Amino acid sequence: MAIYVKRAFKYRFCPTDAQAAELSRTFGCVRKVYNMALAARTEAWARHERVNYNQSSAMLTAWKKTEELAFLNEVSSVPLQQTLRHLQGAFANFFSKRARYPRFKSKRKSRASAEYTSSAFTFRDGRLKLAKMAGPLDIVWSRPLPEGSVPTTVTVSRDAAGRWFVSMLCDDPTVKPLAATDAAVGIDVGLDHLLALSTGEKIANPRHERRDSARLATAQRHCARKEKGSANREKARRKVARIHARITDRRRDGLHKLTTRLVRENQTLVIEDLTVRNMVRNRKLARAMSDAAWAEFRSLLEYKAAWYGRDVVVVDRFFPSSKLCSHCGALQDRMPLNVRTWTCDCGTVHDRDVNAAKNLLAAGLAASVCGAGVRPQRRTPGGQSATKQKISRREP
Repeated sequence: MAIYVKRAFKYRFCPTDAQAAELSRTFGCVRKVYNMALAARTEAWARHERVNYNQSSAMLTAWKKTEELAFLNEVSSVPLQQTLRHLQGAFANFFSKRARYPRFKSKRKSRASAEYTSSAFTFRDGRLKLAKMAGPLDIVWSRPLPEGSVPTTVTVSRDAAGRWFVSMLCDDPTVKPLAATDAAVGIDVGLDHLLALSTGEKIANPRHERRDSARLATAQRHCARKEKGSANREKARRKVARIHARITDRRRDGLHKLTTRLVRENQTLVIEDLTVRNMVRNRKLARAMSDAAWAEFRSLLEYKAAWYGRDVVVVDRFFPSSKLCSHCGALQDRMPLNVRTWTCDCGTVHDRDVNAAKNLLAAGLAASVCGAGVRPQRRTPGGQSATKQKISRREP
């Protein structure tokens, strides 16, 4: 039996007034149930008690029977149950030390979304109809779903700019492992150039946020001058959100094209394990780092490599890729950020970023072949213990 990749296909749609009102009520009820369940579980934890999903579901049934929460019966029950499952997953991640303690959802800051399972929607002949709605959604089909695929879950969301989206999760039989190749590449991320490859190629940093910074600053000033709570302030806020959405869309589109190209061309991709969350604390570089979106680049690269049968090797963050000569292996004492080109004692002239990419590639190949990385050498042969590596491969 063939095993297909689960893939989400996201489309914009234009709801009618009645559909927008129904979905807005659903978003509010989902947020309300999530916050109430989180508060109940937090209070139980303070009493040294544990509350699981089944107990939360029983609480939801009791809440619906009360007079003050009777409005929960006006929307589909499936998104309310799904938000309890999401909360259960958040607690599972917390107890496994993969995430922080779950936080309450905010009306203005949290993502407005609702998830429907197959029992709460019908999809037939390209028409999607959700529970509690009289007609189908007016979806803009920017690309077709895979032939013969049927959505298993549907997530409806609205972003800060007021755009409506529907995401359909289904099996995609078109995603298959690519033909194996001997090509391998080391990838060093940066700010002057978004990527430097071990092949010597440098990929320019598009700096999407900087291109719209003047327009964004003007819109933010106009929004700040409007009276809080007024209709004009809401219009100004939407304008700011549309600019942010434009920046985000262009950045994501560029990263998708770039990661797809790298995965198709190379069998092994070696990157560095950067702690972006700590690095953005640098107040001088935080804005540029956030605009480069290094964490999103790594996320896209890893899941696409898993789809297409490629290997991603992550080199330990303490590996001195920039200070190590890729020609003779000599380790420099210091390498300030303002040094972009340097000459080794062996006479080799290095571009800082390309040299780092070459060293990452050597470390990654050593890790994939022997299970240990290139040693962070001292000036004399010998050096320290092998650098930790992590290899991400598609399971057979």
